[in-house]
Amino acid sequence: MIAVLTGGTVIGGELLLSGCKSGSGSTLSFSEADIAFLDEIAEAIIPKTNTPGAKDAAVGKFMTVMVNDCYEPKDQQIFHDGLTKIEDASQKKYSTSFIKLDDAKKKELLTGLDKEAKDYQKSKKESDPQHYFTMMKQLTLFGFFTSKPGATEALRYVAIPGRYEGSVPYHKGDKAWAT
Repeated sequence: MIAVLTGGTVIGGELLLSGCKSGSGSTLSFSEADIAFLDEIAEAIIPKTNTPGAKDAAVGKFMTVMVNDCYEPKDQQIFHDGLTKIEDASQKKYSTSFIKLDDAKKKELLTGLDKEAKDYQKSKKESDPQHYFTMMKQLTLFGFFTSKPGATEALRYVAIPGRYEGSVPYHKGDKAWAT
């Protein structure tokens, strides 16, 4: 589902099925400032509305764990470099830090990066690396919708379903099911 939404393959998808290995030997680390920056990026992708946003689900911290434990070193480097690229793009376009941008400018900047990533995906060879923004967007979606706030407040959730119901009425605007 994440791959379809972001127009590509899920980075580390095979590891998600088999489980990630803690302590993958990564020499890269994330600072608290990096985690806060990732939270801002994620919140611009999934903002708080009448449901929780990505910050409420601590998606920035989730991304750091997934990158360090599940990504290959070359993908970890691409992800880390992406943080600098987003900050540089913000400085170039708005002459200020991404974190200091208002919500509309954050959305505009990330929408441009999303278009860039989708265009890259269309022309990339199989051996080419994934675009850094594709990785961030995939981890934002995965982290949010598998978190407690995402699954229980943004989606419909039944902790222990009572029985199988193959045909449940759907009305336009209903939340999707988490379970």
